[in-house]
Amino acid sequence: MQIRPERQSDIPSIRAVNQSAFNTSAEADVVDALRERAQRLVSLVADADGTIVGHIMFSPVTLLAHPDLRIMGLAPMAVVPARQRQGIGSALVHEGLERCRELGFAAVVVLGHAEYYPRFGFTPASRFSLRCEYDVPDEVFMAIELDARTLRGRSGTIRYHAAFTEV
Repeated sequence: MQIRPERQSDIPSIRAVNQSAFNTSAEADVVDALRERAQRLVSLVADADGTIVGHIMFSPVTLLAHPDLRIMGLAPMAVVPARQRQGIGSALVHEGLERCRELGFAAVVVLGHAEYYPRFGFTPASRFSLRCEYDVPDEVFMAIELDARTLRGRSGTIRYHAAFTEV
């Protein structure tokens, strides 16, 4: 299996992966909207012998009190149900974080499973005095610094791209 950047020809397969993993088209619609409207995306696929079995997307978010700080939001991440629990999601997250670091992003936030994302170094974003624009439990909104101590002394609310609420 290879983790690689998405290609134009992958778009229908990426949509299918998101629909199968979430049993709805909402996440697939967000992916399509972000692809069209957001800048500096990191969009990776897990390619198993020519079949796309996983997808992850990172898009810029804004720390309202510090809008120049370069932060990415991880969302969504999907693996086809038949291939879940085989390390594909972990490989996507690791590679995605590395790509974000290479692009000069200082941190990544995620709204996700409190038991899953800490294995990659994510901790509750509240430890950095960050809040999510959505009303969510503290333990599911997490952050990781890609550049050590970047978030120190920088508190506030994280705003996601408008595509998350418009689709």
